[in-house]
Amino acid sequence: MRHGVAGKRLNRSKDQRTALRRILVAQLFEHERIRTTHAKALAVRGQAERLITLAKRGNQAGEGKAVHARRLASARLGNPEAVKKLFDDIAARYEDRMGGYTRIVKLGPRQGDAAEMVLLELIED
Repeated sequence: MRHGVAGKRLNRSKDQRTALRRILVAQLFEHERIRTTHAKALAVRGQAERLITLAKRGNQAGEGKAVHARRLASARLGNPEAVKKLFDDIAARYEDRMGGYTRIVKLGPRQGDAAEMVLLELIED
């Protein structure tokens, strides 16, 4: 039974899953929209929204807490350019929004294996 087990396994080992989520979230922040499968989008969406909230709260807090928030985001993303864009551009854009920063748009099945493809994008405000 899976009682109390959080997250999707995505048919990967722990390290592969961590790397996949880290890369997808960094690409989402860099390009502001990515085309991926429905299962991967659902697995990444929550982490991306939590990072945006972390960046918003870090920007609103004092200098010391802002540095701490950047370090936490950098540890989760591993990409300094994505962290910079997250804190400078994306968090400032959603300053007045309470949540729901991403949207999933269904695109239909993929040609090769009929996997459900979606477009995961940041909402324009």
